[in-house]
Amino acid sequence: MPLPLYPLALAVFAMGTSEFMLVGLVPAIASDLDITVGAAGTLTSAFAIGMVVGAPLMAALARHWPVRSSLLGFIIAFAAAHAVGAVTTNFPVLFATRIVAALANAGFLAVALIAAAALVPPDRKGRALAVLLSGLTVATIVGVPGGAVLGSLLGWRATFWAVAALCLPAALGVLGGIPAGRPRGIGDDGSALRSELAQLGRPRLLLVMGLGAVVNAATFASFTFLAPVVTDTAGPDELWVPVALVLFGVGSFIGVTVAGRLSDRRPDAVIAVGGPLLLLGWPVLAVWADRPLVLFALVFGQGALSFALGSTLIARVLHEAGGAPTMAGSYATAALNIGAAVGPLIAATTLTTALGNRGPLWTSGLLVTLALLVAFPLRAVIAARPSGEVLLSSGKTPG
Repeated sequence: MPLPLYPLALAVFAMGTSEFMLVGLVPAIASDLDITVGAAGTLTSAFAIGMVVGAPLMAALARHWPVRSSLLGFIIAFAAAHAVGAVTTNFPVLFATRIVAALANAGFLAVALIAAAALVPPDRKGRALAVLLSGLTVATIVGVPGGAVLGSLLGWRATFWAVAALCLPAALGVLGGIPAGRPRGIGDDGSALRSELAQLGRPRLLLVMGLGAVVNAATFASFTFLAPVVTDTAGPDELWVPVALVLFGVGSFIGVTVAGRLSDRRPDAVIAVGGPLLLLGWPVLAVWADRPLVLFALVFGQGALSFALGSTLIARVLHEAGGAPTMAGSYATAALNIGAAVGPLIAATTLTTALGNRGPLWTSGLLVTLALLVAFPLRAVIAARPSGEVLLSSGKTPG
């Protein structure tokens, strides 16, 4: 893989740490700000909503900006939002900073997906996406558990400051690794943007976007509320939360890596094998959540399967959006984060029912069931090669 992919993955690591870190901080934030755990969990949805709105908006605004300057600007805005979040004592302000940070993250990811896809030939886009998404999975392995430990020792605000600090090496990596200039082969007229937006009317694109959103909703429904499951249902103290997060992160890294090698050639196989296993895992995890060893083993497995299936579907979004060279990344980002917004909101409603902390796990199972009921009859449609290949298929570096 081209070296410039790795500075992009480093920046995604910093942003992924922020996106996922609330999993280990929800109880502490709720206690400090005197709100419920369910309310604190909506901070995850706030971030996801900002990503959904920001992905197409920022991609449209940045489509003619220099690639490197766009990426650096988004990183700086992201860092500033975390600095404000670290000092506020007001929940609505904290909620707003999550949306602002998400807008910056959405812009960065939308441009980064375009840049990453432009660095490789069409038949290696799945692997390029896997490298980029490895920043997210490494964040779950290192950044999120580290944030949970830091939050336990120094308070949740220290974690926000740490994320802001992480943006510095990420910015330096982008500055040194991504060429300056604008994307090639993209027109300057409004008709080009209208043509790209018109791609959203294609049924196959909407299909894979919808499936990716539902699978990601299942992932975040449980992931957001994993800390209470570990501490209250399984029984270990809060220092075991980072262990669960590490296992989930290692699993997700393995899932993305394996799926990245299969998603370009055999996406149907990933769906046919990974889908039923993922479906089976959520109810089993819900039933056995009070047994720590079983819980940790299943957290690892569900992380691998969730990210394998989810990243494969998002790779299909990029393939299907062949006629949208500057907006395809935003479509993939929006699909991911519609799920990340909806999943925790649905799961939060189950916390006050008889299901308690296991409610989000059952929610994930139902969401995966919905996705597979749609995906299995249409596996051949999902796996079919689109008539137009994906964005910037010349394989040239944007610049």
